[in-house]
Amino acid sequence: MEYRRLGASGLVVPALSLGTGTFGGSGPLFGHWGSTDAQDARRLLDISLEAGITMFDTADVYSGGASEEVLGQAIKGRRDEVILSTKAGLPMGDGPQDAGTSRSRLIKATEDALRRLGTDYIDLFQLHAFDAGTPVEEVLSTLDQLVSQGKIRYTGVSNFAGWQLMKSLGVAAEHGYPRYVAHQVYYSLVGRDYEWELLPLGLDQGVGAIVWSPLGWGRLTGKVRRGQPLPAGSRLHQTAEFGPPVEDEHLFSVVDALDEVAQETGRTIPQIALNWLLRRPTVSSVIIGARDEKQLRQNIGAVGWTLEPEQVAKLDAASGKPAPYPYFPYERQEGFARLNPPVGRDRGLSA
Repeated sequence: MEYRRLGASGLVVPALSLGTGTFGGSGPLFGHWGSTDAQDARRLLDISLEAGITMFDTADVYSGGASEEVLGQAIKGRRDEVILSTKAGLPMGDGPQDAGTSRSRLIKATEDALRRLGTDYIDLFQLHAFDAGTPVEEVLSTLDQLVSQGKIRYTGVSNFAGWQLMKSLGVAAEHGYPRYVAHQVYYSLVGRDYEWELLPLGLDQGVGAIVWSPLGWGRLTGKVRRGQPLPAGSRLHQTAEFGPPVEDEHLFSVVDALDEVAQETGRTIPQIALNWLLRRPTVSSVIIGARDEKQLRQNIGAVGWTLEPEQVAKLDAASGKPAPYPYFPYERQEGFARLNPPVGRDRGLSA
């Protein structure tokens, strides 16, 4: 397993981490991913730890807290071997205090997560979404309090816009609050929007990316192909409308390129898609999911080897899209590029 610093922090994390959204199996949306119980979860953790995967990601909203509970049972007796990452902020109920990142909500969410996980500290606590109704100063001062109490060790965010993250980092610097060191983001070969603004921000500010849904919401498994119906057992039948949208032709072009590289390398399509992500700038860890042992072992096979430059170029060409405003002038017009060379694609950026 490869290990990397999480952004500009001192926390070392594995290049692959295990997402536990499949643990629990209840709830209207996040319960559709799987129904892994404690016994099966322990087996998945055994395999992960043997491979060097030490970070496990969950959230309070996954199966209404059941994911955290199952993960907590699975880590009993080996808490010191693992890095626990959880998130809070999305609605856990219909009440006025059941969502958001207010002081009272964050304190309660932290206490609930500690209880469900069966631990006295959380290694990485992330805000699941930006809460426009709560002042940034209130959020950060509360996190500062929780860090000072030893309940949280590092803080991060998920699904923030560039200005939301930059404003938060500015307020943290002004008041001496802990800085966010991680941004859990959607990033895949069929979803490269992260590269336009959030990637350059991460490079500049030392915020590491933890990638969710690296296989494009299940579209890059090798089962979705041009001219073929969606497999009967695919969870896309239930969840496609909730995930990142992808145009069919763009998806099929990427899958065609992945198929070519798969034939050249002898690797699977998911392994190639994951390996491509692992070489991207700012990426600290890629979250893999697994509903069973076979799927987990296959995804672990994404590390320990490297795509050739021409193979990366082939995938880049198939997955790239024209730059949106205000970025396209810096790609197309020399005067703009001389003033501010574009970043976000393969232009001399280091991982």
